Amino acid sequence: MKSITTILCFLLLVSCTKPEVAREVSVIPLPDSISLGEGTFILSAKTVIVAEGKAVAVAEYLRDFLKKATGLEVPVTDKRKKNAIILSLEDGLSGSKNSKEGYTLSSTSKNIVIKARAAEGLFYGVQTLRQLLPPEIESPTVKSDVVWSVPAVTISDQPQFAWRGMMLDCSRHFFPVSHIKNVLDQLAARKMNRFHWHLVDDQGWRIEIKKYPLLTTTSAWRVDHEDQHWNERPAQKPGEEATYGGFYTQDEIREVVAYASMLNIEVVPEIEMPAHVSCVFAAYPQFSCSGKKMTVLPGGVWPVTEIYCAGNDEVFAFLEDVLTEVIELFPSKYIHIGGDEATKTNWESCPKCQSRIKTEGLKNEEELQSYFIKRIEKFLSSKDRNLLGWDEILEGGLAPRATVMSWRGFAGGIEAARTGHDVVMSPTDFCYFDYYQGPKESEPLAIGGYLPISKVYRFNPIPDSLTMEESKHILGGQANLWTEYIPTPEHSFYMMFPRLDAMAEVLWTNPEKKNYEDFVHRLDRQFERYSNSGINHSKNIY
Repeated sequence: MKSITTILCFLLLVSCTKPEVAREVSVIPLPDSISLGEGTFILSAKTVIVAEGKAVAVAEYLRDFLKKATGLEVPVTDKRKKNAIILSLEDGLSGSKNSKEGYTLSSTSKNIVIKARAAEGLFYGVQTLRQLLPPEIESPTVKSDVVWSVPAVTISDQPQFAWRGMMLDCSRHFFPVSHIKNVLDQLAARKMNRFHWHLVDDQGWRIEIKKYPLLTTTSAWRVDHEDQHWNERPAQKPGEEATYGGFYTQDEIREVVAYASMLNIEVVPEIEMPAHVSCVFAAYPQFSCSGKKMTVLPGGVWPVTEIYCAGNDEVFAFLEDVLTEVIELFPSKYIHIGGDEATKTNWESCPKCQSRIKTEGLKNEEELQSYFIKRIEKFLSSKDRNLLGWDEILEGGLAPRATVMSWRGFAGGIEAARTGHDVVMSPTDFCYFDYYQGPKESEPLAIGGYLPISKVYRFNPIPDSLTMEESKHILGGQANLWTEYIPTPEHSFYMMFPRLDAMAEVLWTNPEKKNYEDFVHRLDRQFERYSNSGINHSKNIY
């Protein structure tokens, strides 16, 4: 039996309309306001999409999306007609449309009208329309005997946070471009707008760099020990061939970036430094402190001691060359440089690093890491890009224009915000989707930890300890999926869903309107959408 709170929230949602109609209004993330009317709009062979100017690209996206499951040819026109989906860009409108990503949606039996100030808002209105249609709309193939109905509603909506992200680690396990596009599709459906692409780690380099071809012929491949536990895999032996891995060509990168742009998603590349880079030393050993050639690690390593030599100017020349090609491929305002988990024992014994500490007047190895990050930040700033890094970049002093991604709890983000730096909150306790989401005995092997969907839903990126002014530096938050124990696309989706829906609602919906029991009620319809789209997902919420 539902609690009184749930019933009251449900009654507010349906606005005195029949419960069976209210069930159709099962949108995630929950819009800012919804009111129900009478009747339904029926998508048919007579339906057209009306758009002009910058709205046409969104209209064409909608046309192509609708055709997959309905089989209907829904033409795009600039002429107003009956039984139309009207996409309208209008300046100077009041309410939620004052947000670039805000929109209004009004549907009646005659037409559907989506209005926004910008194409981004129209796109998100289309994503809401997507969820107002029957769950079969998610099918990649035509579904017959479905009435493509949309309930009469009036919706006004806008996001709570500007940064609504998801990170996917493609170094520990490589995923094909087709899967990356599938992930982007699902992010877009949930109005998420950042895809953080983890392309470099000890276990493989995943991005083609023309100037350094060995990064893809050598650093992208490791010996295949996938049949063994991640932390028990022996290193590559002489005579063993490295056959497991892969990389994205520059043309594939461009393809993904263009696809993401169509979905209003900014792709943020992560090129790790100074740690998590031992795969580089398999190809270019001169960039480590020892100069010793290594093999690409087939599994786990701790502590992370093989890091770039901070006293070697050739290292910075190499990194600037790499970042120059990265910047040409990714129009993102942000370039993520990692900066985490650098164990500095090699720096302590490296003559070049110790000489750098002395000549730069640094106190210790922590300040040497700060020197390293600041030098890279200066280069990125010269290219009009912002450096983004994990909260370890605070150690030894933060670079002037750096943005902090806080993963070791909230403390790093709080410190950065209080000193005037922008922050993306991504604490492990709420945002690490590689953690178990249910009882270990009923779940596939994971890295550890426990993060049920109910806890994801409780995530608040803005700590209570920040002032209103300091809180303005919290851009938003993101989920992270590290893939040490996630070898396949199917497994990655299992770890994302349904937790990604909870994260989407946290980052989009006004927190005063959130209600977990109501969210779970709306998930019922979302599970039907998973099934129709073929998304592997956990059922541990039940």
